[in-house]
Amino acid sequence: MKPNVMLSALACSFLLAGMSSSAVAQRATLTVNSWGGAYEKLHKQLIFEPFEKANNVKINVVTVYSADTLAQLRAQKAAPQYDVVHFSGGQEVVAAREGLIAPINAEELPNAANLYPFAKEGMSRGEGPVHLVTAIGLLYNEKKVKNPPKSWKDLWKPEYGDHLVLTDLSNSYGLLGFLMMNKVWGGSIENTKPGLDKVRELLDRSTIISSSPEIQQNFAQNDAWVAAFSQDYAHVVRQGGQPVKFVMAEEGTPAVFFTANLVAGRPNQALAKKLIDFSLSPEVQAAFAREMRYSPTNRLAKLDPAVASEVVYGDAVNGLVRFDPAQVDANRTALVESWKKLIAR
Repeated sequence: MKPNVMLSALACSFLLAGMSSSAVAQRATLTVNSWGGAYEKLHKQLIFEPFEKANNVKINVVTVYSADTLAQLRAQKAAPQYDVVHFSGGQEVVAAREGLIAPINAEELPNAANLYPFAKEGMSRGEGPVHLVTAIGLLYNEKKVKNPPKSWKDLWKPEYGDHLVLTDLSNSYGLLGFLMMNKVWGGSIENTKPGLDKVRELLDRSTIISSSPEIQQNFAQNDAWVAAFSQDYAHVVRQGGQPVKFVMAEEGTPAVFFTANLVAGRPNQALAKKLIDFSLSPEVQAAFAREMRYSPTNRLAKLDPAVASEVVYGDAVNGLVRFDPAQVDANRTALVESWKKLIAR
């Protein structure tokens, strides 16, 4: 090769390398939280990885639960590090009130037009949309329980013996389950004494868990028969080989509402909104229902009959009980302290 041709070739290669490096350097990055375990694995598979490929963006996923995410947003208020945050305990109400998350106009999210009304009503208050729901009801072992539970009060039936599982109030599922028990025994968010007094009657014959994976362990290893827990974990337990069924109790079914929220004061907000909108698509939501039995909030999501039979689906989601997150937050500390004293006895 002649020297001038070789120099030209080298110059071109360096130019291409520089352009490549520049493209990498200019690649946008979004930082989001997820909740670990099977959920985070699916979160990456169904949302983050496809979005990265379609939009030439890098998504940095931080494993941190909702309450800790809110604490981090408060600590980072002057220089926030997240672009999108996901909450499952109503923390979006507090975050919006404190200016930690930015309002999104429904018109900015194309998929918002097809959400059930409850899933977008919080947007008018500055909260993010609800992108998934899991209902809290009664799980029972079909082989061990002759008379399946139908009511929250059935947890007090003596025929279930010492085969009950209760969940600590540090867990969102446990908190909502307790609030529903409290409600059916005459209590309210401001008055939880009726529920606490009734739970005291169950302590001697119950196992108390704090994390979601423990529910599977108790049905598989500790001869659990009945538990107040969520529809998605009924599926997880069945996948593990246990004959567990989920029941919506007749007095009402509370639910955990998963929200996707835009963090205030961050760059790339248009891209962050696009990510949130992607999570609202009917295809993504149907996949979450199929893989983990979460209820879709997009009315266009189509589920196979076998999947639909195991989740709250369609217009039925509009009837789910949602305790006012602001009221829950205002009374949470006192309730948790009372709970700790109760179970410590």
